[in-house]
Amino acid sequence: MRLSELLRTKTINAGHDLHGGELRRVLGPLDLTLLGIGAIIGAGIFVLTGVAAATQAGPAIVLSYLVAGTACAFSALAYAELAASVGGCGSAYGYSYAGLGEIVAWIIGWDLILEYGVATSAVAIGWSGYVNNALAAVGLALPELLTKGPLEGGLVNLPAALIVLILAALLSLGVRESARFNAIMVVVKLIAIAIFILVAASHVQPANWSPFMPFGWNGVMGGAALIFFAYVGFDAVSTAAEEARHPQRDLPIGILVSLGVCTLIYIVVSGLLTAVVAYPSLNVGSPVADVMLRLGYPWAAGLVAAGAIAGLTTVMLVLYYGLTRVFLAMSRDGLLPPVFARVNARTHTPIRVIVVSGLLMAAVAGLTPIGEVAELVNIGTLAAFFLVCIGVVSLRATHPDLPRPFKTPWSPVVPLLGAISCLYLMLNLPLVTWLRFGLWLALGLVIYFTYSRRHSALAAVES
Repeated sequence: MRLSELLRTKTINAGHDLHGGELRRVLGPLDLTLLGIGAIIGAGIFVLTGVAAATQAGPAIVLSYLVAGTACAFSALAYAELAASVGGCGSAYGYSYAGLGEIVAWIIGWDLILEYGVATSAVAIGWSGYVNNALAAVGLALPELLTKGPLEGGLVNLPAALIVLILAALLSLGVRESARFNAIMVVVKLIAIAIFILVAASHVQPANWSPFMPFGWNGVMGGAALIFFAYVGFDAVSTAAEEARHPQRDLPIGILVSLGVCTLIYIVVSGLLTAVVAYPSLNVGSPVADVMLRLGYPWAAGLVAAGAIAGLTTVMLVLYYGLTRVFLAMSRDGLLPPVFARVNARTHTPIRVIVVSGLLMAAVAGLTPIGEVAELVNIGTLAAFFLVCIGVVSLRATHPDLPRPFKTPWSPVVPLLGAISCLYLMLNLPLVTWLRFGLWLALGLVIYFTYSRRHSALAAVES
């Protein structure tokens, strides 16, 4: 085995048309932007904002969101450049294959499967909790046997498993149908956020912003590290490259506009939360709805709860969608079994990937207490962001003449800042998270050296 085999790179599909007859090009810039908003705005705004304000930053949580949004923007700019110039539905996996080599691509693809899969299952469990609370409010609460897995004293978390299977059916119907559903859910949660903003704006008490930085600048940075993961998800937009009508133009729009809109929403909501009530009181499970109740608006609290459920639904949908497209790309390249590379001729969707991954994620969501491994999502996301930033620098050096419809400004400074930011946040994650991540990567390397390296489409070409 030669090192050159491990570092072989794919031809760059700058025209995005290598597999043009399989997936259907139906997504425009608005669809892609709404996919980004659907993935980003979820539990973060409805839960993390209050926790971070109460325990880390105080009213300066607005600065924490600005810092985290800026750090995330470095990676978003790198994603925008590679999505427009390299293309493909494999996102960071495909970009690494073109710029850094097969072994790096395998590692990041295996990592993305973990990231999207664990995140979808974890969010499904959170979604189940919100839905059961809503059912309890109207006297229809499910018994604990049907809301907890066997390891928690129940039988199965039925709502968590069911929502994954329902989303599997929706994704199987086609990307246009999935995008329409996502758009409806995004509108629901944006209406809920708008109502909160309108109600809270009339109850602002400036005294609550004094002191503005009770925990100092360290608190601001601690808050930024905590809520950074509220931005996770925009990278899934790049997996839609082969289903976008004009990917070289529209993918950067979808990635950057969704990140910008969500950053603005986060800053406004966090600012109002801390201006309406004293920040120490925000360390509760659902701070936005709780504030509405304290202000005497139970109907607004109900709408916020509905917005949270809609938000979690779109997060699951977009992450699940991203998982299937990365899996499809890896199967096309021979690194995973080719049976998963087939796209249904009628729906133009990879139904086999959707069904198999859906059954696995439904089982995980319904039967396991996934909270302990949810931090794997954090390290997986940061690893992907890191390699995408490095990929921009690498491809600028190795393919200087590659057409780049969108260019990361001030390169290599911006992508290097992105890589440094991600590495810094990764180093601040717990040791146990690194150990679990290492075990997952070790399993992936075993699969690569026993199966993927020999079945690689590039290996067949070279032989």
